[in-house]
Amino acid sequence: MPYEPTRFEKQWQEKWFEKFDKDAESKLYHGRDFDQRPKKYVLVEFPYPSGAGMHIGHARNYSMMDTYARLHRMLGYNVMYPMGWDAFGLPTENFAIKHKRKPQEVTQENTDNFERQLKKLGLSFDWDRKIDTTDPDYYKWTQWIFLQLYKKGLAYKDEMPINWCPKCKTGCANEEVIDGNHERCGEPVTRKKLKQWMLKITEYADRLADELDLVDYPDSVVASQRNWIGRKEWIDIVYPIVRPEIQPEIQSDSKNSGGAEAVKSASGSVNEETEMKQLENLEITVSTTRPDTNFGATFVVIAPEHPIVEKLMKYMPPKSADQAKDYIKKTAEKTEKERLEEGRKKTGVFTGLFCKNPLTQKAMPIYLADFVMMTVGTGAVVGVPGHDMRDFEFAQEFDLPVIRVVVGDNGDKSEIAKADQVFEGEGRMMNSDFLDGLKTDEAISKIMDYIEKEGWGKRTIRYHLRDWIFSRQHYWGEPIPIIFCDKCGEVPVPEEDLPVVLPEVDSYEPTDTGESPLANISDWVNVKCPKCGGSAQRETDTMPNWAGSSWYFLRYCDPDNDKCLADKKLLDYWMPVDIYDGGAEHTTLHLLYSRFWHKFLNDIGVVPGKEPYAKRRVHGIVLGEGGVKMSKSLGNVINPDDLVNEYGADTARCYLMFMGPYDGTCEWNTRTVKGVRRFLEKFYRIIEAAVEKIMKGKDQNSDSSQGDRKLIVAIAKLSDTIIDDVKGLKFNTAIAALMKFFNEFGDSDFDKTEVEILLKLIAPFAPHLAEELWEKLGNEYSIHSADWPEFKGIDTSEDEVEIPVQINGKVRGTVVAAIKATEDEVRALAEKDENIAKYLQGADVKKVIFVPGKMISFVL
Repeated sequence: MPYEPTRFEKQWQEKWFEKFDKDAESKLYHGRDFDQRPKKYVLVEFPYPSGAGMHIGHARNYSMMDTYARLHRMLGYNVMYPMGWDAFGLPTENFAIKHKRKPQEVTQENTDNFERQLKKLGLSFDWDRKIDTTDPDYYKWTQWIFLQLYKKGLAYKDEMPINWCPKCKTGCANEEVIDGNHERCGEPVTRKKLKQWMLKITEYADRLADELDLVDYPDSVVASQRNWIGRKEWIDIVYPIVRPEIQPEIQSDSKNSGGAEAVKSASGSVNEETEMKQLENLEITVSTTRPDTNFGATFVVIAPEHPIVEKLMKYMPPKSADQAKDYIKKTAEKTEKERLEEGRKKTGVFTGLFCKNPLTQKAMPIYLADFVMMTVGTGAVVGVPGHDMRDFEFAQEFDLPVIRVVVGDNGDKSEIAKADQVFEGEGRMMNSDFLDGLKTDEAISKIMDYIEKEGWGKRTIRYHLRDWIFSRQHYWGEPIPIIFCDKCGEVPVPEEDLPVVLPEVDSYEPTDTGESPLANISDWVNVKCPKCGGSAQRETDTMPNWAGSSWYFLRYCDPDNDKCLADKKLLDYWMPVDIYDGGAEHTTLHLLYSRFWHKFLNDIGVVPGKEPYAKRRVHGIVLGEGGVKMSKSLGNVINPDDLVNEYGADTARCYLMFMGPYDGTCEWNTRTVKGVRRFLEKFYRIIEAAVEKIMKGKDQNSDSSQGDRKLIVAIAKLSDTIIDDVKGLKFNTAIAALMKFFNEFGDSDFDKTEVEILLKLIAPFAPHLAEELWEKLGNEYSIHSADWPEFKGIDTSEDEVEIPVQINGKVRGTVVAAIKATEDEVRALAEKDENIAKYLQGADVKKVIFVPGKMISFVL
């Protein structure tokens, strides 16, 4: 019978997921709590179920890890391979608003469709553990976690400038802004001051960095985590702000606003002859990681939004103050992306004021410039134009001095006049007084010690990581369980009153005021204070889409618990996640947030272990034919449903695994899809013929493997290859090994034992085909509950190899021997070979050089 997957694939899916799934004992894919077998928790990132359904990337990632899970079940592990929905967020809300529908209805449709697609691929998820972040029974515990953070002082509300998306009308965390654009909609963000809920993730910065040593993550993932945390040793140096005792009139030159001529006019011979007066003990604290270059500092730049600017205004010359006000206003209209854009012309305003460098006793002009941000360091930088490209560009624009103080390996000590001469690396110090001749790292340590000893500054550890902005001004998210009372202030919702359920309403469009749409639902907002019983209002901001995904892996362990987040004993059994598969786009933020929540929950005794994931792996992406990105506009998007309908689920699965390395960028190729289909047709044809022969009783040795030794060893080797490759996530090479085997041994006369073994070997990859032929062979349901084959007494290293035989350095022939053959065994074979023996007969063998499995050499 020809290979027609549509004839039997749906039938087996119904048995796996419907018929037998009702009986606990028949559930093939059910991870069993407290089972005596070793556990294996296999986790894939749960999807955001959009209306478009599953994309081909989902299908590939889940098929690969499904094969991993299936193999480990057959190897004797108690596997948990769960699935759920990360269903809160803006895309669903925006879709629902556009089509005048409730997000609840849209989400249900999307998740139903997604589940249908997953089952259509035969993916062996444990559907008993399914979760949905929008289910009140789930987000009750998301809210509970927030309350624990609040009680420990790790959740707080603060007014601050945030990233605001005018299109989505919501605030965005720094992590959600990519190159100045909102990652969700791609629109440029602006800055807006709003009261926001914050989570103090910075309290865990050191642990989030240090405890990466406890886990098995790719180097790239560890680097992305540590880079985002950005822990560095800085030194904060305090410079007194001064002004020449006799202040010249500040003029603007034609080149820029308050530029070079103004500085020269104000400073003149200020460093030596003009008395400098400190302004009411005003100081500016500048932070730097390269204080070794401080002898080359020639100016200071302050962020226009720095709080000290307002104090400085009254000391600035009138013209400078006016220019500064205008500059501050223009800066406020710029996005962060615009301010930090590489290669952008540097702008700034000279304040007419200076600060004194205690190292050199020189006065340095102070500027306002928009390339300096309050979110970095102290919001003020010291300009060292010889060794920082941004500083050099600014110095060129304002005709400021450039001093070389570090020389690189090339020994260039010349004056720096061009951009390609700016040296930002490490080297040896020059023009730096007591630091001269020291290497960079030595100089940094020595100058920090010196500055601290003199009382001019202090070392500090600073992080790129900022506290997590946790508020969103939208409807479709978890309500934040806080109530505001005029008398009592912030009051947490009592735990017994959780969940605070999101009200179902017809109108939930974002507001232009910056408030959440929930603010307009008075019946929901107005409540009694849990403390005093007086009038109060609910918090109307909702949580970000990151909230539910920061702990979902824990809920899989105990998805129906209504008494706690998850039973501690079940968490002790299943955690940590043994392997977590996901995309590169989530190796920084989601990973960081979920690790933070897990560490906090561990601190309060709710979950075991310091880290949630023992091993993290990152899958590659799928491109369209020709190596271009798949997109609707190009018409090259591959729908998994269409692929399954045309070729069958097993072909779809096997091709998606075969198309390239697990972590590589893979290019779609329709010809290869057809090639994989032909292989499965070949496999089916060969094995079905063997099955028919066996079932008719024509095979006299159908119950025991009596085949030739070479075939048995080849099957055993294939088994070893599949185990090693799948465990190593090399799915493409595992399938290639199957193909190679059938190219070489496809015309063998397989007996029943060999057929059963071959079906087991292909079962993790093509589960429907394997199940169908397993049943035809007369076996009971199901092959996926069968044990992986063992090959006792078979040494796969017994393969024979061709070994060159040298006589006095010249190859005179070859002999075929077992890989493990000894020197004596190979020598005996050589002496029996007619072509070789004639060189050895009667000869005096002075020395024999033998490399096992490689060569034998006779020296006569």
